[in-house]
Amino acid sequence: MSTKLVAEYPDVTVYEGEGGGYYSWSPSKLPLLAETKLGAGKLHLHPFGFALPHFSDSSKLAYVLEGKCTVGLVTPNSSQEIVVVIKKGDVLPLLRGVVSWWFNSGDNDTTIIFLGETTKAQVPGDFSYFFMTGILGFLNGFQSDFVEKIFDLDNNQVKDILTSQQGALIVKLKNGTVFPSPSVHRKVYAPIDTTSADVVVKGGGIINSLTEKDFSVLVKMGLSATFVRLEGKAIFSPSYAADGSVRAVYVAKGSGQIRVVANEGKPSFDGEVVEGELLILPQFSAASVLANEGGIELFSVITSSKPIFEQLAGNDSVWKALSHEVLQSALNISPELEKLFKKKNENVLAIIPPRS
Repeated sequence: MSTKLVAEYPDVTVYEGEGGGYYSWSPSKLPLLAETKLGAGKLHLHPFGFALPHFSDSSKLAYVLEGKCTVGLVTPNSSQEIVVVIKKGDVLPLLRGVVSWWFNSGDNDTTIIFLGETTKAQVPGDFSYFFMTGILGFLNGFQSDFVEKIFDLDNNQVKDILTSQQGALIVKLKNGTVFPSPSVHRKVYAPIDTTSADVVVKGGGIINSLTEKDFSVLVKMGLSATFVRLEGKAIFSPSYAADGSVRAVYVAKGSGQIRVVANEGKPSFDGEVVEGELLILPQFSAASVLANEGGIELFSVITSSKPIFEQLAGNDSVWKALSHEVLQSALNISPELEKLFKKKNENVLAIIPPRS
């Protein structure tokens, strides 16, 4: 029996303030998050908004929807802070336990979507965050007596350290605040929304991916990402993850119709999706997308660092591989129609431009 699928906006406002907000999708609203052990959240930073240093109990991929952001990263057992500036279209992998901070030094808002796994999370289907500072921070929780003894500070110094920052998750810093410049570092992020994509179809769109070939850390995370941009009325050919991976699909821009088929011979989801909605595709579900007039952009995270996708149309599809006799018998059609069907598959691309 196939699972009923729904596309949803984030339903939980975790925090909202002068510096920005953080919003999440709850397993109660989107049960497949818990069932598939995936999680999703969205960070919105106003100019000079600063997300305080923290780490998460889940590994995830951050995708910049708009604006740019200065990000600091400190891996466990490291004394080095890595600083990078990411912009619209970039993807930054974040391992669980890595401390990060996020700062918008620009004049415009920054929005970042986080999609990832929750296999070791405190709450399956939901990211939990642990802050270093602020009223929810570790230091504040250990309180003044422990902090004084651990760091050999006097009462006034401890009071300043524990009480000066009254913010929780996100604070707004003074205009003109300057943070560290990007540091010399190994490759820690990459653009996925780029014209030099894996697949480029004139008049149709692009498909691009980030896998373990691009980031070895994705092997530890067990994740990869795909970006699809379809021009108006273009179609993303049907495919499924043959390795049993699950896909979290976020509509980054535009709108369109997504049809998902499982093992009942009928759609388990068939409807319009719009910007800001999230849809979970269970194991082995096949999906196809038809863009509306204005086009659509989809950012997806897959629960495999090297997913295997099987096409259901085109030269690489099962229809082309099957022998004439087998395909004719399986579809119960005439030899003439079977040959035409195979021939038509030769002209089907991963993205099908609108036919005039």
